[in-house]
Amino acid sequence: AKDGTPLAGGRALKTPFGTFYGPNITPDPVHGIGGWTDAQFIAALRWGEAPDGSNLYPVFPYTSFTLMSDSDILDLKAYLFSLPPAPDADRPHDVAFPFGWRFLLTPWKWLNFSPGPFEPDPDRSAEWNRGAYMVNAVGHCGECHTPRGWLGEMRTSVALSGNPEGPDGMKAPNITPDPATGIGGWTKGQIVTVLRSGLLPDGDVVGSAMGEVVENSTSKLTDADRAAIATYLMSLKPVRNDRAKATQPGF
Repeated sequence: AKDGTPLAGGRALKTPFGTFYGPNITPDPVHGIGGWTDAQFIAALRWGEAPDGSNLYPVFPYTSFTLMSDSDILDLKAYLFSLPPAPDADRPHDVAFPFGWRFLLTPWKWLNFSPGPFEPDPDRSAEWNRGAYMVNAVGHCGECHTPRGWLGEMRTSVALSGNPEGPDGMKAPNITPDPATGIGGWTKGQIVTVLRSGLLPDGDVVGSAMGEVVENSTSKLTDADRAAIATYLMSLKPVRNDRAKATQPGF
């Protein structure tokens, strides 16, 4: 929010489709989510559906949150409802025609959205599956680090290979283990260090959006979860992407 109240909304996110403003997700019963039931909260994250039945814009990453378990979703709701309510009204999105018509998201979902919780791979280790869950569901890493198609959908065939035109026009680098343009030269310990402190292997530190991710999210994880993320990332198919090198400034 403009006054700095945590999670009270108003932060702008510029995209090729217009500028979206984060909503108030404090438990204020009028301007926030204080009136939402458990079922409505789950529907938002699992199905991208607002309490009134309308489609939510996928700038809210339900395309990733759909993979979360019901118990984790409700734990998140319990945390949000423990915070002080803020009476800040939502700012309307500023999107180009015809993207203001939310009903158009229904066919978009048919084409680009596969709802449902994460299913562990029985052929993989528990650590790998935990890492896959953290990266693809809770951490929603692909929302920034995966290239986008012309409809704004994630190009999952080249998942996590970097997006030169990420949120607010910032580059999100390749985090597949490609040795030339990704993190193929990093050790598991170096990946864990980046997630814990933001310190890169070359001695620099992450900046911009990733700096916020480290400060507010990955630095709060357990060592086991950070190690699981590293294990998963190191197992991915390397994808070369010269437009989003991990070695370029602005990680």
